[in-house]
Amino acid sequence: MRAVALGGGHGLHATLSALRILAAAGTLSERLTAVVTVADDGGSSGRLRRELGLLPPGDLRMALAALAVDDEPGTRWRTLVQHRFGGIGALAGHAVGNLLLAGLMETLGDPVAALDEMGALLGVRGRVLPMSCDPLDIEAEVTGLGDEPGQSHRIRGQVAVAATPGKVQRVWLLPDRPQACAEAVAAVRAADLLLLGPGSWFTSVLPHLLVPELRDAVLGSRARRVIVLNLAPEPGETSGFSPEQHLAVLSEHAPALRVDAVLADVAAVPVPDRLHRAAAAMLSPGGRVHLAPVAAADDPAVPRHDPAALADALGAVLAETSTRPGPRDVPVTSSAPDAAERRT
Repeated sequence: MRAVALGGGHGLHATLSALRILAAAGTLSERLTAVVTVADDGGSSGRLRRELGLLPPGDLRMALAALAVDDEPGTRWRTLVQHRFGGIGALAGHAVGNLLLAGLMETLGDPVAALDEMGALLGVRGRVLPMSCDPLDIEAEVTGLGDEPGQSHRIRGQVAVAATPGKVQRVWLLPDRPQACAEAVAAVRAADLLLLGPGSWFTSVLPHLLVPELRDAVLGSRARRVIVLNLAPEPGETSGFSPEQHLAVLSEHAPALRVDAVLADVAAVPVPDRLHRAAAAMLSPGGRVHLAPVAAADDPAVPRHDPAALADALGAVLAETSTRPGPRDVPVTSSAPDAAERRT
């Protein structure tokens, strides 16, 4: 089975780590593909983006590191690309891998070629692809700011949306109707398994469904589609969100989305019946919610998925969905903009 994971940051890193375990066991092809968001405007990535006009490299670097080979040279290179410079000079805070990717993008003039070159350096057998070859911006409609709680405000930028003290109502991408990376669209269309989440919901997960051609590829795919929910709401963009609210947000931004499974940590779902009811509207025939212990136990104060536990849970999902007939006989397309793309 060819697996494609869509997301960004630490959430995508956890998913790719779990998929590598399944690939090592022979459940999936070793040639995994990550499709990564490119709207980051903070930290080292934001600095390089502003100074050089390139794709923000941070999330792309993390995905490459997650897929790096585990032999001695691969481990050494993975440690190097993840290393951040200290001090107070011009390099302070930059990850080595971000600088390498930026240099490759400039010299090769093609972000996909740059990612393939760095993947070869790390021994990556799969592929890391940007969801678009152009840097994008996230804009959001937010309420709860200022003196009038119900008044809507627009805020721009991934960092601003992720850290907002208000309530995010919807998000969209700029420029309007951005172009998808052709290789990413082809990978989604050829996939047998598509994974969406976990990760920052409005800024890492949802953006993939806001790139029209990529969204249409996801909607029309004959692959098994699985949503992996977060372990906890994130301060800022999803503060106070229940698991079912995360699903509601996906449905609002991509009403045609249907999935074969929703996977959540059993301890992160206080009222399972509510999640089951919320998921029913977006599940394909025969699909269901899967609850399993997938959280790491080493530091409860910092929720994160345990790759081995997540791999076990995904393996169970795949074993069940593989016994069902194909979920779609006629591809679903959605060339018209979703409500999330329309402006007020």
